[in-house]
Parts: sequence; C-alpha cells; structure tokens
Amino acid sequence: MVEARQVSTEPKKVNAFFERLTRETAANGESFVSVLEVCGFNDWLLRMLKDYRCHKVILIQPEERKQRKTDRRDAAALSELLWVNRQRLLAGKPVRGLRQVDVANTTDQENRRLTMLRRQAGQTRTRLINKIKHLLRRHNLQWEMPTRTFPTRTAIVWLERLVLPEIDRLELDHLLVDLEHVQGRMAKLEVVLAGRCEASETARLLATTPGVGRFTAISLACRIGRVERFPRARSLANYWGLTPGCRNSGESGQRLGRITKAGSGMARWLLAQLVFKVLRKDRELRDWYKRIKRRRGVGIARVAVMRKLATIFWHMVTKEKSYGECRLLSTA
Repeated sequence: MVEARQVSTEPKKVNAFFERLTRETAANGESFVSVLEVCGFNDWLLRMLKDYRCHKVILIQPEERKQRKTDRRDAAALSELLWVNRQRLLAGKPVRGLRQVDVANTTDQENRRLTMLRRQAGQTRTRLINKIKHLLRRHNLQWEMPTRTFPTRTAIVWLERLVLPEIDRLELDHLLVDLEHVQGRMAKLEVVLAGRCEASETARLLATTPGVGRFTAISLACRIGRVERFPRARSLANYWGLTPGCRNSGESGQRLGRITKAGSGMARWLLAQLVFKVLRKDRELRDWYKRIKRRRGVGIARVAVMRKLATIFWHMVTKEKSYGECRLLSTA
C-alpha cells in the first residue's frame, strides 16, 4: 500500500490529484493503471484518465448488489482485486467472478444515447395516445373518431374541435400539444438516425434482415461494437444474456435455468420485438419456431428465436454478408 486517501469528485480537486500522480509516476519512469466500478460519471472520468496518460483503465460491473456498501469498502476491494489479478488484467485475460466492461468508442457511445432517446420518445408518444383514447372512452366517443388509426391528421383536427366538459377539454388540449411536440422530436431523431445508419457498415448489414429498420439496425450495431471480441456466434448471445444460467452443486446432470439477462436490456427488447417480424418473412425459421413451440411453449420458443437471431447477426458482421447469405450458417 503506497497511499490510501479520499478524493472529492469536484473537478479542481480531481485534476490536482491526477496532476500530482502523473508527475510522480513520470519522474520514476512509470505509468499507472486504474480500476473503476460503473458509476454515473464514467464518461467524464474515462476521458480525464486518458488526458493524464493512464496506461490502462479497467471498468468493472458488479454482478450482485452489495449488502454493505461504502466508498471505503469499494476502494479497498477494487485495489485488492487489481493487485491480486494484475497480470491477467493487464494481459486482457478474463478473471473468474469479475465482469469487465468493454469501453465503447465515441461513435458507439453517441449512437447508444441517440437510440435510447428515440426509444424514450416512442414510449412517451404511446403513453400520450393511450391517455387520449382513455379520455375518449370516458365519454364513449371512440366510435365517432373519423379514422380507425390514430394519430392521423384528420383525427387530430376532429379532436381539436370536439366538444367536451371544461376539465376534459383542457386535459385533451394539453395532451395534443405534448403529442405534437414529441412527434416533432421523433422526426428530428429519425433524420439523425438515418445519417448514422448510413455511415455504419455494421448497421447497413443488419438492415438486410427482414423487418429491421434504421432504428433497430443502428441500435444493435452500436451494442455489438467490436465483433472480434466474440470468438464464436454463441458468445454474442451470451453477451446479450440470451443463454441459460445454472446454479448446481454437482458436476453431472446439470439443470439449466432461465436466461441470465446479462448485458444490454435494449438489445433483448429489440430482438423480442423483431422475432415475429422475421418469422413472417423467413419460412424455415418459422417452421423451426413452431416445432419448439409445440414441445416447450411460446415463451421458450420466442427466446430461442432471439438467440438464433443473435448468432445470425454474428455471422453477418464477422463475414460481412447479408442475412440471406448467413441464414444457414447459424446454429441454435
């Protein structure tokens, strides 16, 4: 132990600490390695460590929530972890029981934030539409809407002229203003998404999948990142938490449980939405899905298709081929 101290997260104090650390290591002809736990200001801290010539940054995602957690305990555990496993960590090798986070490049980080904004805007739009429909059902007016689909321009004009009690009219006006605002946000996001998708080779490959649009393609592409870190197709499925976990005491007759749901929840959500779009277009995959559905039920069959899609995507990105060319290369 050379030094143990607490440093404020105030920028001036953090910079002063790393300036001193950089001077001391440079004077001895050395560099330093940082081990961090995932926190709210990771992006800022990672950028700053690069500016101070940190040799290597190891970002760790705790697998389980700690029952007794303080900054002092976390710092002691991380420093011990770095020292005991320093050789394997510096060599980039995995450490049992330790989940390292691969730091995405700047473009992928921006695309992840962009696609999350688009998803949140879509969810907000859905909530507003449901609130408007609920307000109409309150007066049994849903039958008088001029169009069967909503929102359309004709339906919105009708809603703006609809006679309602004072409070309901006020609520509907607010909902329509919010709906117009969120649809404007979505239109701007779609323009940016289109440009990002066109600039990403991985996204263009994923867009050859039946039912995959720009949003899904760029969302999955930025969450795959460097595909070379996945040695096999099933590694990507495991990374997205689509493989079964196990908690067995013995070595024989292992019983596998539910999928781990590790990794990106956004990727799993997109794959779940994509399943039935692909099944409508891919006859062989649909027949395979039906066989599993008869034996194991719809839930397991749906997850099986999600996992197969992940393996197909690995082949597509690795071999730089379209969905049709890689369809037969995947293994369930």
